[in-house]
Amino acid sequence: MHVAHLSLTDFRSYASVELGLEPGVTAFVGPNGQGKTNLVEALGYVATHSSHRVANDAPLVRQGATRAIVRCAVHRDDRRALVELEINPGRANRARLNRAPVSRARDVVGLLRTVLFAPEDLALSKGDPSERRRFLDDLLVARTPRFAGVRADYDRVLKQRGALLRTAAQARRGARSARRQERDTGFSAAGAGDVLSTLEVWDAHLAQHGAELLRGRLELIEALRPLVAGAYAALAPSSAPATLAYRSTLSTGVDTGEGDGEREAPADRGSLDTQTLSTDLGKTLEESLRERLLEVRQSELERGVTLVGPHRDDLILRLGDLPARGYASHGESWSFALALRLAAYDLLRADGGDPVLILDDVFAELDGQRRRRLAEMVAPAEQVLITAAVPDDVPAELTGGRFDVAGGSVTRVR
Repeated sequence: MHVAHLSLTDFRSYASVELGLEPGVTAFVGPNGQGKTNLVEALGYVATHSSHRVANDAPLVRQGATRAIVRCAVHRDDRRALVELEINPGRANRARLNRAPVSRARDVVGLLRTVLFAPEDLALSKGDPSERRRFLDDLLVARTPRFAGVRADYDRVLKQRGALLRTAAQARRGARSARRQERDTGFSAAGAGDVLSTLEVWDAHLAQHGAELLRGRLELIEALRPLVAGAYAALAPSSAPATLAYRSTLSTGVDTGEGDGEREAPADRGSLDTQTLSTDLGKTLEESLRERLLEVRQSELERGVTLVGPHRDDLILRLGDLPARGYASHGESWSFALALRLAAYDLLRADGGDPVLILDDVFAELDGQRRRRLAEMVAPAEQVLITAAVPDDVPAELTGGRFDVAGGSVTRVR
């Protein structure tokens, strides 16, 4: 797989740009702040419908414009697809495939597959659980595009259920302030029966979509484990071995204290795998989620948040017997993050067809040894796109085409 052409209209800093690309290595070189990352961010957006730099779409649209358009010609084997995304902040995005509209923008997910390395990846090993959940879910969608729908359905149900819980929590607090506090076991205030009845409906939907997402994550981790271990050993051969585990609200105590933040659990507690699902739980994931929701209902009604489900789970990264977060050195943390991306690349390639590898200002972050090892590992890819501030940041093992990026223009120099 490779991208043959990229066209941007009102995307980030570009009013308009047209780039012809080829298989092999292509480097975009120029000072920081000139728009190098904007180019590869656009390709990552086509692949995942999200940015690795921002949480919402508004910053992707050039100042003064109302929408942005990204078009790319994707070659896979002997087939060619022209994918077009219209980004409309605050409204539904639109998509076209081979110039014909599709009913939903997510229907073009999977036509371009990318694996993107960026400085932000350090958050995979040092950051919050949300970073690791996003890594798993983005990879799930890349491998099996139907999970884009599962993910969207789960997020929709979670939002609706959360709104209902907040309403219930506000009503309870209001009742207390008026000295009409209800018994916790009954929650019999006016309208409470309707709230609980509606909540049971959302419980069923949350359990259904959550179980599907959770099973997908667990099966994905089983496939990733040996690949991550091998990639990490190649990048950091003198370090302790890298392993993965999954911490789920099905297998750990739920934080029912104050606040809505996620509590970090010890790395050696509460991990789930596919074997645990069939033996220890003794029931389907959907049944387990519904039972767990009932167990924490009073705490949820008090706090107004959903305490159980994949949105509160975590991928635990270990080096030897210790969690990487809080114990790994800076170099080890970088190596673990890179190992996750390399494992994702190997997994997608094994599914059929090399994904496009994007290395966004990564080599400047690495010492000489890790730089050489990473370059050697990615060099065989069908297409590698690199951004760098100076030519010397591009390793000799990754020579190829080059564009200079400066002053809002992109110029091919090789």
